[in-house]
Amino acid sequence: MHIGILKETKIPVDRRVALTPAAAVELKSLYPEFDITVESSDIRCIQDEEYIEAGIRVSDDITNCDLLVGVKEVAISKLIPGKTYMFFSHTAKKQPYNRKLLQEVVNNKITLVDYEYLTNNENVRLVAFGRWAGIVGAYNGLRGYGIRFGLYNLKPAHKCHDFHEMLSELGKVILPPVKILITGGGRVARGALETFAPLGFKMVEPSEFMEKSFTKPVICQLEPWDYVIRKDGEDFDLQHFFYYPDEYNSVFYPFCTVTDLFIPCHYWDSRSPLFLEEEDYRKPDFRISVIADVSCDIKKPIASTLRPSAIEEPFYGYDPETGKEGDPFAQRNVTVMAVDNLPGELPRDASADFAERLVENVFPAYLNDRDGIIERATIVREGGLTRSFSYLEDFLAGRE
Repeated sequence: MHIGILKETKIPVDRRVALTPAAAVELKSLYPEFDITVESSDIRCIQDEEYIEAGIRVSDDITNCDLLVGVKEVAISKLIPGKTYMFFSHTAKKQPYNRKLLQEVVNNKITLVDYEYLTNNENVRLVAFGRWAGIVGAYNGLRGYGIRFGLYNLKPAHKCHDFHEMLSELGKVILPPVKILITGGGRVARGALETFAPLGFKMVEPSEFMEKSFTKPVICQLEPWDYVIRKDGEDFDLQHFFYYPDEYNSVFYPFCTVTDLFIPCHYWDSRSPLFLEEEDYRKPDFRISVIADVSCDIKKPIASTLRPSAIEEPFYGYDPETGKEGDPFAQRNVTVMAVDNLPGELPRDASADFAERLVENVFPAYLNDRDGIIERATIVREGGLTRSFSYLEDFLAGRE
C-alpha cells in the first residue's frame, strides 16, 4: 500500500500532520509493505527537509498513492476521485457546514475513513488529539486569568517552540488562593491536569471545594456523578447516563458560587442537562470570572460560549446582562476562551503523539482488519454510505 501524507488545506490553516518523519521511518521499518510519500507543504510544522533527511520521499504529486492521510477536512477542490482518504471529516453527526464535502466524497466514488470512529472492540477510540486540547486549554485558562487580573503575562502557546517551552512559561504564574474547577474524566481532562502538575496545586474533593477556604490555589475535578442526579432518585449509573442522559437533572450550579477559573473538559450529549444557562450568570452569588471552554460546544451546555475563538485571538467577553459578546477583560464580563482547534497551538508535539498512535493501532489494520477497526470507521466506501452510517442518507440528500 502506498500512503500519501496530505498537505493541510482547511482554512484557517492547521499546521499539524498525521505522520511525522520519525513515525514514518518506524512504520516502514515495522511494515515494509507500506510505501510513503509526503505531499510538499509550506505551512506544515515539520519542514519538507526534515522528511527528506529521514529518507522519506517528498513530492508535489500524490496521485499514485492508495491511501491519502490528513488531519482536518480536505478542501473539496483537492479531492482525487476513487481514492481512499483518512481524516477528521466532521460529517457523521450531520454537521451542516460539511454536507457539501460528504456529497462530493460520494460523487467522486471516494472511500472515507474517519479518525473519530477508529475504535477497538471495547469501543475505545484509538487515535485522538484530546490530550493536547486539554493541555493547551488549561494553559490558555491560566493565561487569561493572568491577563484579566494583571498578575502575569504568559507567552501564547502557539508562539512557543514546543510543549517544553510552554511548560517553562508556567514559572511566571503567581496566583492568590483561587479555586479551579475541571469537568470531565477522560483524556481531555487528564491533559488539563498535566498542565497544572508543575504548579503543585492541591487537588481537593468536591465537598472540600464547596465547603472549605484555602490559603493556596486548589483544583477540583468533577465527574458526571458530581454534576448530575437521576430524576427518578435512583443511584447514579454511568452506563445509564450514557444511554439516557435526558433522565438526569443538573446539580452543577452550586459549584459556580465558589469557582474562580472553570475549565470544561467534559463530553456533552445534546440530550444531557445544561451546565450554565443565561440566567445563572446574573445570579448574585455567581463567581466565575474566566471560563476556558475546552469542550467548546456552542451556546449549550454553557451559555457564554457564543462562538469558537481563534488561536491568534483566543479570548472574548460574555456580558451577563445582555447575553452578548463584549470586552474580554472588562470587570462586568466573564472572560471566555473557546478555541476549537487547541492542539494546533502545539503542532509538533500533538502531531508526534498522534502519529505514534496511528503506527501502533491503525496502519497495521490496513494490512489485516481482523478486528474491524477500519470497517467501523468507514463512512463511505467507493461512493456509497456504509451500513453503519446509512442514517446519513437524508442528510446527504439535503432532506434534513
